[in-house]
This record gives sequence, C-alpha cells and structure tokens, in this order.
Amino acid sequence: MDKFVIRGGNPLVGTIRVSGAKNSALPCMAAAILTEEEVTLENIPQVRDIETERKLLVSMGAEVELGDGDARHRTTISCRTLSDPVAKYEIVKTMRASSLVLGPLVARAGLARVAMPGGCAIGGRPIDLHIKGLEKMGATIEQAHGYLEARAERLKGAHLVFDKITVTGTEDLLMAAVLADGETVMENCAREPEVTDLAALLTAMGAKIEGAGTSTIRVQGVARLHGAHYRINPDRIEAGTFLIAGAITAGDLVVANCNPNHLRAVIAKLEEVGVKIDIVAPDAIRVRPGGRLMAADISTEEYPGFPTDMQAQYMALVTQAEGVSLVKENIFENRFMHVQELVRMGANIKVDGRTATVRGPSKLSAAAVMCSDLRASASLVLAALVADGESILDRVYHMDRGYERIEEKLRSVGAEIKRMGNVFAPREAEAVAD
Repeated sequence: MDKFVIRGGNPLVGTIRVSGAKNSALPCMAAAILTEEEVTLENIPQVRDIETERKLLVSMGAEVELGDGDARHRTTISCRTLSDPVAKYEIVKTMRASSLVLGPLVARAGLARVAMPGGCAIGGRPIDLHIKGLEKMGATIEQAHGYLEARAERLKGAHLVFDKITVTGTEDLLMAAVLADGETVMENCAREPEVTDLAALLTAMGAKIEGAGTSTIRVQGVARLHGAHYRINPDRIEAGTFLIAGAITAGDLVVANCNPNHLRAVIAKLEEVGVKIDIVAPDAIRVRPGGRLMAADISTEEYPGFPTDMQAQYMALVTQAEGVSLVKENIFENRFMHVQELVRMGANIKVDGRTATVRGPSKLSAAAVMCSDLRASASLVLAALVADGESILDRVYHMDRGYERIEEKLRSVGAEIKRMGNVFAPREAEAVAD
C-alpha cells in the first residue's frame, strides 16, 4: 500500500496546473450511455475513479478508449451495444458516483440493475431521491440483494421537486429526462458547476435543456441523442486545495488552468484569513502572503456557498491562523475524520457534533497519520507541508481517487514529497472502512 513521505518547511513557489474535474468527468462519461454514437471527452483527469468508471462502462458492453502520450487526458466512449446493463458490486463498491448510470441506463435501455454504491466513508448520501424521481417518471424499481433494479418501457416527463439539494440526484435525473417523453421540470436542483458541465455536454449531444446552474431546470425530451466532442471544466476543488497549499506554506504560487468564478466562496474566505489573492489571468490565480493569518469561521453549504469538499483543507489552514475558527459541516454528518490525525500532528481542535473549534496558531510536528477519505487526505498533505520533520501518510489510495499525480505537481513547486511502498503497518484499530 503506497504512502507519502513529506518533509515540511518549504514555501511553494512557481506555477501549478489543475487537472480536469473528476466530479464533472464521471457524469459526463455516464452520459455516453444515452447515445449509440461516440462521445469524446477532453481534459479527463488520470485518477482512480476514472479508471473505475471505465471498467464499469466496459463491463456493460461499451468500448472505452483512453488516450496516451499527448492525448492521455482524452477518452472516447462508444455505447453502441449495452449487452449487460448492470453496475456490478465488485466494480462500484469503491465509488459512490456509480449511481449516475441508473438514470441513463433506464432511459436508453429500459432496464438498469445497479449495486448500491460505495466510496468515501463520510456519511449518508442517500439514493432515495434518485428513486423517487425515476418512479415519478414511470419507472418501477425494486431493491434486493444489494442491487436496485429499475424498468421502464419509456420514461415520461414529470414535475420533480427535490426534498433536499443533491448533486448526483440532479445529474442522474437530468440524464434520464433528456430521453423521456414530454417535458420534465426539476425544482430545488443543485447549481454546482459540475451540473452545468453535464448539461452543456448533453446539449451538445442534442438535448433541450434550460436553466442548468439555477434551482429550476426544464427539459424537453428528445427521441435520440447523437455523439459529441466536449472539454471538461477544470477541477475547482483541486484548484482550491492548491490555493491553500500556497497559503499555508507562505509561498508565492500561481494556480493555472482553473476557473476563478467557480472559486468565489473559497477566495473570499482566504482573503478574510489574510491571504493575498490576485486573478492574474482568466484561468489563473496567484496566492501569496498577506501578513499574519487570522482566524475566520466557515459553514459549508451547497454551491455557491463554501464547498464541503474544501472543509478539511480549510481546517488545516486555520490551524496556522491566530485565534479561534469555527468550522461547521452542514452537508455530511461524518466528515471530521481528519481531525484526530491533525491533532496527532499538534493541532488544537475540538469537535462538538457538526462543529469543530480550531485554536491557532499551532506548531505542527511530523507524525505517521492515516488517510480516511479523499479530502481528509488532502488536509493531511497540507498539514505535513508545514509540519516540523518528516510525516508519513498511509492509505494514500484515497488521494489517488481524485487528485492526479499530486506528489509530482507539489514537488515541481518546491515541496519535499515522495511516494513509497509499505513504510509502516496500518494502525488497524483506527482504520476507517471505505
């Protein structure tokens, strides 16, 4: 099992490039199910979740070509034949986004059998909102032996109101609606850039969609979709992680190939903490010291609020800020698993329910720590970059699910980080199931 070995103390200086958004790429790959023609996607990140999605599509009968060399961030998908419309447990058990094939499979093939998804152990992400929506559109759904089986001769347009905002639910039902008979109106939709990215691809494939990026989306169903060539948005969470990497190390870092408009909440909070932020190009942000870091509270919200996927990284940052910061997690109920590891490194953090109280600044010292989920892993990398001594991060396969070659990128701007094999045995008693 791979580890990261990180020696802290180096400010990050230079330019670091952001990869394509994993959370856009996954639904866009699933959208290829909706047509018999080829869909080519550019700016695909080389991360573990993408490989899992490739295996899933191939297992259902699709042909998926991943580029290499200069084309390594391109994939071409042909779902001309869907011989086995089943998302098998052995493939999807490590990835929650597997539920995104439910809607397009029912819409295209009239049948879907999908294993209940896995992924990071950060709390409940119920699939019931997907089910309710599909049933309103005329599907019959049964659950048995860990699988959902959905059937529909032809989905029909419906008026759908989400009980709570859900990104994957919005995406899944949006894909179902584009081939349904009639109009589908979806209310209380997620407004994340990843939803807008998917809608743009579907529109390029011939779908009729209005309102993506707002709380109400209208879809006029069409008889068929065609192929398309589309470029995925940059990953706003990777970009935000690198901004904090520059800030926490008091470096002078340009984060390139990003969209500053997708990072407004993160940028505003970093400026409140005392970090100097400059938009140096339409797709580049410079982060540099602005004086002492000062405590500031956050409360995670759906987009355009402060993203839950940046909460752990922000917590690492404010361990170095003067004063008391309150970090409130409103999206997932089990997303403070990084706290005990940050405390092992010397952070002063107390958790009460969904609120963590961070007192700083704390002098962090190197330790052997364990990664428990994707974003927790990122927070530990950030903490290790400023810790005194050499830290060892175990179970970094979590990081590989969503960050492309992060150790190489960080090393290119001055971090002392290397990937190694089995450096030490995991602390089994503290391990967290995936």
